[in-house]
Amino acid sequence: MLWRGSQALRHFSTGRVYFKNKLKLALIGQSLFGQEVYSHLLKEGHRVVGVFTVPDKDGKADPLALAAEKDGTPVFKFPRWRVKGKTIKEVAEAYQSVGAELNVLPFCTQFIPMDIIDSPEHGSIIYHPSLLPRHRGASAINWTLIMGDKKAGFSVFWADDGLDTGPILLQRSCDVKPNDTVDSLYNRFLFPEGIKAMVEAVQLIADGKAPRTPQPEEGATYEGIQKKENAEIPWDQPAEVLHNWIRGHDKVPGAWAEIDGQMVTFYGSSLLTSSVPAGEPLDIRGAKKPGLVTKNGLVLFGNDGKALMVRNLQFEDGKMIPASQYFSSGETSVVELTAEELKVAETIKVIWARILSNVPVIEDSTDFFKSGASSMDVARLVEEIRQKCGGLQLQNEDVYMARKFGDFIQKVVRRLRGEDQEAELVVDYVSKEVNEMTVKMPYQCFINGQFVDAEDGETYATINPTDGTTLCRVSYASLADVDRAVAAAKDAFENGEWGRMNARDRGRLMYRLADLMEENQEELATIEALDSGAVYTLALKTHIGMSVQTFRYFAGWCDKIQGSTIPINQARPNYNLTFTKKEPLGVCAIIIPWNYPLMMLAWKSAACLAAGNTLVLKPAQVTPLTALKFAELTVKAGFPKGVINIIPGSGGVAGQRLSQHPDIRKLGFTGSTSVGKQIMKSCAVSNLKKVSLELGGKSPLIIFSDCELDKAVRMGMGAVFFNKGENCIAAGRLFVEEAIHDEFVTRVVEEIKKMKIGDPLDRSTDHGPQNHKAHLEKLLQYCETGVKEGATLVYGGRQVQRPGFFMEPTVFTGVEDHMYLAKEESFGPIMVISKFQNGDIDGVLQRANNTEYGLASGVFTRDISKAMYVSDRLEAGTVFINTYNKTDVAAPFGGVKQSGFGKDLGEEALNEYLKTKTVTLEY
Repeated sequence: MLWRGSQALRHFSTGRVYFKNKLKLALIGQSLFGQEVYSHLLKEGHRVVGVFTVPDKDGKADPLALAAEKDGTPVFKFPRWRVKGKTIKEVAEAYQSVGAELNVLPFCTQFIPMDIIDSPEHGSIIYHPSLLPRHRGASAINWTLIMGDKKAGFSVFWADDGLDTGPILLQRSCDVKPNDTVDSLYNRFLFPEGIKAMVEAVQLIADGKAPRTPQPEEGATYEGIQKKENAEIPWDQPAEVLHNWIRGHDKVPGAWAEIDGQMVTFYGSSLLTSSVPAGEPLDIRGAKKPGLVTKNGLVLFGNDGKALMVRNLQFEDGKMIPASQYFSSGETSVVELTAEELKVAETIKVIWARILSNVPVIEDSTDFFKSGASSMDVARLVEEIRQKCGGLQLQNEDVYMARKFGDFIQKVVRRLRGEDQEAELVVDYVSKEVNEMTVKMPYQCFINGQFVDAEDGETYATINPTDGTTLCRVSYASLADVDRAVAAAKDAFENGEWGRMNARDRGRLMYRLADLMEENQEELATIEALDSGAVYTLALKTHIGMSVQTFRYFAGWCDKIQGSTIPINQARPNYNLTFTKKEPLGVCAIIIPWNYPLMMLAWKSAACLAAGNTLVLKPAQVTPLTALKFAELTVKAGFPKGVINIIPGSGGVAGQRLSQHPDIRKLGFTGSTSVGKQIMKSCAVSNLKKVSLELGGKSPLIIFSDCELDKAVRMGMGAVFFNKGENCIAAGRLFVEEAIHDEFVTRVVEEIKKMKIGDPLDRSTDHGPQNHKAHLEKLLQYCETGVKEGATLVYGGRQVQRPGFFMEPTVFTGVEDHMYLAKEESFGPIMVISKFQNGDIDGVLQRANNTEYGLASGVFTRDISKAMYVSDRLEAGTVFINTYNKTDVAAPFGGVKQSGFGKDLGEEALNEYLKTKTVTLEY
């Protein structure tokens, strides 16, 4: 009853179908799978009378226990149920006390005695991740892949005293894809569909319709848990069998082979369907043919002449590397010098001796800086080598990266041979002749400084909202791709140049990147218009322009992040010095929305990088292209490999994995409140990673009759229709004082009629298409709901009859506080107007604050005292007075209440990506 698999959380609906018959259930098990089964059974009206799970580990309760304890459900945590074959009396009494009618075991690692299994009226049902009886035992998912099964699935069966041998209640199956892994199979099918099936099984029992189909003997197998000693790769097999063996053992225990006398474990296998690339031979013990270390990974050969590719290798000391880097991984011997190279080494030794005059003899272990050298000596060393070694050009950073003389000579020799030059960035573009230019759009994942296909080769279409056509197909990142990106970011932070780079040099790279973004602003703005529907002129000024400003602003902060000294009580007769240090967190994840694809990237990643972190960024699935173009520019700017990684794909796969990944220390998210809550939950359950959330809004804009009406009309329209209404701080509801209400509405409609709706690349266009089809349909439904509830549709509310996803700017009046339009964010070009009585300041404030959101707000009035009174009482992270949408890179931005917490922009944003360390010394 023990099975394995990545427990990545998935969210779905089983459908709200309520039945008459309900049961009292005991849940026995653990894990996120168990938690989800518990929650969905409660939603269906069943009563869970007790949860029996494992004891807390390291003070941390199991997810199932956490959910049950929160609900007040009785929770029992037993380390075991029996001793020497007999049920523990106290455990049995506790179980009997809840009076369950059915035991449900969604995931259980403990052996449950048969007197407990058979105790309830309806017995016990268990989930098993195989199509019983095909694979019984604990490693069922692994064996499904190892054996090359074309079908996978799960069974819900009635427990008996055998090992997974009880009658079948129901089964579900799915196809096994050629490059499926344990993780992908589990997350795509076994987890989400398994939860639905457990709920269905319980209801079948409650309704008296549950079958008991005996398991056939034919085809029955039992395979034990695979152990490392049994996972050595059997080489005399076809390529597909080798591939199945490797992917079936990934991640535990890991298939391995002996290379250069040590055990090397293989991860990330895929069948090679293209021609075999060029590479360097690698001898592997037992293999009939040497492997090939290529730029994409390690190619292995079956006895049928076909090939497979392995992405990652792990050595006995735990170090994991991309297989493509095997010969540069530090596992090979030091470079042997030729006679000419020895002469260069002697010349350099003389230079070192002159600079380090206090050192009697320069040896391989001599450390340049520990011997007293300063930054001025670094410049001198680089210049003397250039003069005396035939113009050999080194960088100051080369000295910092190779501080010891022996390491430095190795670096110099590799430089002379051209071995340490960065591989040229290879980019497969989709090119388009548009907007009087050729735009070149990368479309692959960007991981560890290279554009690469998703590991399983999956892609998806990104759509031009102007006409509904496909711009290109973009790599769809899998869980394995996320893990590779995180591993690259972690290595760059812990072992790479970035982690050792001084702050001023980090700032210089960010300035260089900002310059490149500005140099390419027309192309970036064009891609933004194509992919998101942003009007080109707005994209040029705001989407791209503010992104450039953001990187320049935070580049200036790099060398200004400071701690402080703190006077404390002295430990007499000694003295103490206490100070704080601000340090980077490590690997950070950033998940951004689709309304400002590049600007949202800049707002978060610039602060993250300035603080010294590395990052993995997931752009919105529908707008990935400017993020991938940005990745290309980071290479041109000189950012080290692994510092910045971009993984396009879905929130349910890539985003969820980021929120759960144990190596990520911070997650910054902009998006909906509902998704933000799930992310916060996953971040807490996984490793308590730091979180900042910028979530939904329903920002009130209060317009008093003593305002400057022309300005209020102009800026009120901007507050709603800016960027097609796809604006997180858009005024979600306008409160207009009764005295000017009708005139305000009339003038707004007059101005709307002047707006040009059309191609965002047309310089005269005011209003482009909505971002994607599903969003347009949601907006149209929003308008239909408003009309049904009795709000007055003054203008618009319809789709524009032309290709693409265009919507008319829309105005509703007569919106009352109880209506859907008054409560929910549209995130589109829909102006929602409510009237308030003349002079009723406190009343309108109460209405404005009567929302769970608190992102932004605004007020228009000539009375400064009134303006300040209102701004003091509005519950929002930002208040605009006689203006709107005025954000600046130096001003912190973020919400309160269910609009989230944490800040983007300004000095405060740095604190989201830093940790404070207190140091006390005694002297």
